[in-house]
Amino acid sequence: MTVRFRVRGFGRRRPGPTGGVPSVEHEGRVCSELSVDLPDEDLGEYLYDCIDLYEMGSKPRCEEVEYLGMVQEAIDRIERGE
Repeated sequence: MTVRFRVRGFGRRRPGPTGGVPSVEHEGRVCSELSVDLPDEDLGEYLYDCIDLYEMGSKPRCEEVEYLGMVQEAIDRIERGE
């Protein structure tokens, strides 16, 4: 049996109109940096899916927190344009 639940603070934001729309090059650069930090992960095309479709308990607890935090930070960097 698989139990899914949402982690508060993760995956809340959705792509949509923002003050400055990030460029495709910037988004690609941030995703590339994240894939270097997480070489064994299949990140997919959209980082939001990494968080929304993540199954809690599929990794050891400390790795889970680190993984979700890194993905969320990458999403935040893209949204801020950093």
